[in-house]
Amino acid sequence: MPATDMAGRWLILADDLTGAADCAIAFGRRGLAAAVTWGDATRIEPGRLPALAYDADSRGLPAEAAARRHAEILERLLEPDRILFKKIDSTLRGQPAAETAAAIACLKAGAGAAFGICAPAFPATGRTTVAGHVHVDGRPLEEAEVWRRDHTYASADLALVLASAGIRVEKVPLAAVRSPDLASAFARIAASGDVVAVCDAETEADLGHIAAASLSTAPTAFFIGSAGLAHALAAVETMVPRVPVRIPPTARGTLFVVGSLAATSRSAARKLAGRGCVAHLPVSPETLLGDPAGRAALAARVAAVIAAGDDALVEIAMDGAPDMILGPRLAHGLADALDPIARQIGAIAATGGETAAALLARFGIHGIRLVDEIEPGVSLGLTLGRLSVPVATKAGAFGDEDSLIRIGARLRAVRTEGSFS
Repeated sequence: MPATDMAGRWLILADDLTGAADCAIAFGRRGLAAAVTWGDATRIEPGRLPALAYDADSRGLPAEAAARRHAEILERLLEPDRILFKKIDSTLRGQPAAETAAAIACLKAGAGAAFGICAPAFPATGRTTVAGHVHVDGRPLEEAEVWRRDHTYASADLALVLASAGIRVEKVPLAAVRSPDLASAFARIAASGDVVAVCDAETEADLGHIAAASLSTAPTAFFIGSAGLAHALAAVETMVPRVPVRIPPTARGTLFVVGSLAATSRSAARKLAGRGCVAHLPVSPETLLGDPAGRAALAARVAAVIAAGDDALVEIAMDGAPDMILGPRLAHGLADALDPIARQIGAIAATGGETAAALLARFGIHGIRLVDEIEPGVSLGLTLGRLSVPVATKAGAFGDEDSLIRIGARLRAVRTEGSFS
């Protein structure tokens, strides 16, 4: 099938907001209209978007509930002419197996068969797949901080992970990925019916081979992966000119919110605060959960900083071992605290999908028009809904200690110049 045939309509279904955005922007950067939404997707007229990303907000759900939510969303949004991209976390957090099984069931009900191509590698952020096993920075995922803090499965072997939900798997080793016969291998695997091909990948070139070879099976295939695979698939599309996005310039400052527990995000917050160009406003869990006066004082301080044209960094302070159960409550508590001053914000930078989703939803935002990518895993867009301001979202474990500094510089240029170029 020629590359131009693949250009068109995609549904990206993710378990959190940052993942939905960093996959959709892969298509947005190549000129396709792309947006991420949640809740009632009809508010952004999804039928008009070639690249529609939806945040199912299912990462914290049990397997059965996550699968049920995915099935309901697919029934509503998966139109016959859309190619499904099931976004999974590159470090296997949440319920990727149960959600993939729900996708297979939906596709089988509509087409009689389902063939999945799974490649969760994201080399630009250090995530690779070797012998069907997820690695981070060259070491098995089980040795990484993110796995120790939060994991669902007994191991990071993708065949075992998917088999836990009854999914039949065939591994595609690196030698096969790099072979000129990869398309034939995909066709052979697909012919065996209702199976997922789990592909090794160590480089972006490997993902490019997977994407190109998948073209011959695209009418029946769906994709399972992270932003690395999304960028590879977008690269085989025909690029169209991007429409410039402009907004009224503003002198109001940027609100940075760091709710992720990842060491990378905490290090970036310290580096940003240490530069002295931002007001660092740490807030304790106790304030967010049970101190109305403290929340009001935080909002007032943020409002004063932003009105002066400066940037405010609000960080949920976590001392000692964090209680993971408190995460959603803290995110919503922070969103409630800042909602009264939402209209005064010049731009938003949010780290951590749960934090970003709670904040934007509470601000009356129901989607993001995706415009650009600041760096791998950091999407830039314009909010849709009650507010229309530049926004950058970043997964907690992505980037380095200078990421927030770079994000801040880009947002400052956008909001003061009124241009995303």
